[in-house]
Amino acid sequence: MKRFTGFIKKEFYHIFRDRRSLFILFGMPIAQILLFGFAITNEINNVNIAILDHSKDATTGEIINKISASKYFSIKQMITREAEIEPAFKNGKIKAVLNFENDFSKNLIKERQAKIQIITDATDPNTANSITNYINAILQNYQQSENRGIQIEYQIIPKTRMVYNSELKSVFMFVPGVMTIILMLVSAMMTSISITREKELGTMEILLVSPLKPFQVIVGKVVPYIFLSIINAAVIVLLSIFVFGMPVQGSLFLLGVESVLFIITSLALGILISTIAETQQSAMMISLMGLMLPVILLSGFIFPITSMPQPLQIISHIIPAKWFIIIIKGIMLKGIGIAYIWKETLILIAMTVFFIAVSVKKYKIRLE
Repeated sequence: MKRFTGFIKKEFYHIFRDRRSLFILFGMPIAQILLFGFAITNEINNVNIAILDHSKDATTGEIINKISASKYFSIKQMITREAEIEPAFKNGKIKAVLNFENDFSKNLIKERQAKIQIITDATDPNTANSITNYINAILQNYQQSENRGIQIEYQIIPKTRMVYNSELKSVFMFVPGVMTIILMLVSAMMTSISITREKELGTMEILLVSPLKPFQVIVGKVVPYIFLSIINAAVIVLLSIFVFGMPVQGSLFLLGVESVLFIITSLALGILISTIAETQQSAMMISLMGLMLPVILLSGFIFPITSMPQPLQIISHIIPAKWFIIIIKGIMLKGIGIAYIWKETLILIAMTVFFIAVSVKKYKIRLE
């Protein structure tokens, strides 16, 4: 019995001495529960909207103030004509527009009813539905407060219009997200495992002391995966178009260029992972666990980033998938060009340069 007790103590000592085991036992569950608890929510908060007020009277002012006072919406823009609605949506700054009809207050008093048009960006159908329901609830609350003690009640009639996805097809949301996840994980994981295999077998040291420079060694390792990932991306796009009926409103050429850029960014991230991992198993674990959860939860693929706590919103900025999802949805569903997505493109380029620069530096240090 003493031997058995001693054996158990030894196992405890081994676990407590191994930092990786402790991280898996305690760190990952805590990180996951915090991520899932804060990131997974169907609620909306601080959603940016625009106002088009044709009437500009006291009643519309009260409704606008009531909406802006809620924690759910933030009035980002006041537009003056309907021609400004589409550019506002394409810029990605707003998720909805409230369009008040002419003579809103007069119609409410004279005809006992007035109309508000709620225009929402339906590239994310769940968020679009939530925005519509929340605005309707605020309008209903305002209407009830105004109708107290009145025999013939006022009636505010909201009219909803969904843009870019009028049928609210969920496939329009899932195809860009799934494409992003596949390209991100496959590119990063395969590259990190490939390079780590060389390190594990000892052949990486031979390559680094060869006439080839460290930069050439790294680029040479990832070039085949660039072509294979491009084929993967092409297959995904073709399936989404011909099987799921996903529209491509914008330029196919631009979509291809941006996809190649994201593939290179993902491969560069895989190279960076290979500088940290010493074995293929650890490279796979970092690629899967370190990328899967952030990509799904913090990229805006399923859950709106604006509804997350501020620290998670800041963390989401360093996830390449977030920027690629904005790009691919903009090109495929909104039909926008480079003029609207140049910032996201530059961010991906900057991330790629950073990942490669850090990786090359680490391999140079390793060689020395």
